[in-house]
Amino acid sequence: MTTALTLQIRRLPTAEGLALPTYMTPGAAGMDLHAAVDADMVIAPGGIVLVPTGLEVAIPDGFEGQVRPRSGLAVKHGISLPNTPATIDSDYRGEIRVPLINLGRDAFRVSRGMRIAQLVVAPVVRVTWDEVLELPATGRAGKGFGHSGV
Repeated sequence: MTTALTLQIRRLPTAEGLALPTYMTPGAAGMDLHAAVDADMVIAPGGIVLVPTGLEVAIPDGFEGQVRPRSGLAVKHGISLPNTPATIDSDYRGEIRVPLINLGRDAFRVSRGMRIAQLVVAPVVRVTWDEVLELPATGRAGKGFGHSGV
């Protein structure tokens, strides 16, 4: 079962004519974000660029926006986010801009309207700390990376 949430969104003049974030399938968790660039941007191998979306959103208290890479761009071109997932806090009201990194071997061109990332809106749990001298025991204990095999 999915939960519906209505968010306020503001389209900046730079996003005129571009689609609002859209779920591409009924079961999609993320909405595609589009590049609001005036001219193509080229990301050299190893390069990072900040791509504007031309959108501002009001995420309600108790939620966050997570900006995530698109799997097709990652697999086909090595395009990802250097800080994935990027977080949009509920009190942020500026333009959503997406940092893209090119981990591929070839330069990658970002053009106007291209779907560059996904936006997932998720609940946030606020914690309080209970500092203790010992934590409850588990079967795993302190075994870390690769403890269960490859």
